[in-house]
Amino acid sequence: MSTSLTAPHSIAFSVRDYECDLQGIVNNSVYQNYLEHARHTFIKSKGLDFAEITKKGIHLVLMKAELDYKRSLKSGDDFYVETLVERTSRFKFVFNQTIIDAQGYKYLSAKMTIASITEDGKPIVFEEATVLLS
Repeated sequence: MSTSLTAPHSIAFSVRDYECDLQGIVNNSVYQNYLEHARHTFIKSKGLDFAEITKKGIHLVLMKAELDYKRSLKSGDDFYVETLVERTSRFKFVFNQTIIDAQGYKYLSAKMTIASITEDGKPIVFEEATVLLS
């Protein structure tokens, strides 16, 4: 069971000074913040609200994060996070995300597996998620 979008959702970012470490590059943990914000923006662009989904008792939780770092972003760099989603089961989605710059240089590829669960941690079908695939 795997369906995906054909065109990625894209959101622009700029690296802020405080996101860099002593080496002058973006700290590895900051990339996950970029990716999470891009996922939430993607969900919102489909007419869904992350907070409202949670209020309904559906928790969208990160189950697995696979990040493949290609190059380092530096302070002041402008870049985009592109997001595609595919359903891998009734309860899981994979967000395939890429960080690129305007010239098309790839900085990171990520495969983020998200599950829909109840507050008690039991799988629950998130019916409205079908809009993420269109």
